[in-house]
Amino acid sequence: MCGAVSFEVTAEPVSAGYCHCTRCQRRTGTAASAHARLVPGSFRLLSGEELVQEYAPGDGWPKCFCSACGSALWSKYPETGEIGSVRLGLFDSGHGIRPQWHTYVDYACEWEPIPADGLERYPEGKPR
Repeated sequence: MCGAVSFEVTAEPVSAGYCHCTRCQRRTGTAASAHARLVPGSFRLLSGEELVQEYAPGDGWPKCFCSACGSALWSKYPETGEIGSVRLGLFDSGHGIRPQWHTYVDYACEWEPIPADGLERYPEGKPR
């Protein structure tokens, strides 16, 4: 939101989708988190490194956010610490990235049903 953290992605994302897990619901305050999975090594932080803070749950992907404005930024692979997915709302308009799947649909909010959009659905996480 504040623009203090900037980055570039040098390769088309591998895929994109919606995560409906309860952790993403609580972290975003929404029914799902829309994100793009990246090609390893394609992420480069350009500015704002000192503002990036991390929440690392013991049983999930570390989540990074901007300490200046609170924007959700990206998640890291727990095994390597490399950036694995970036929130779709951070990409410039016209990016052309479209979600292809829904994960953790068994945990979807009862107050916002998943639409019949024809995207793949996974009861838990999507296999990597």
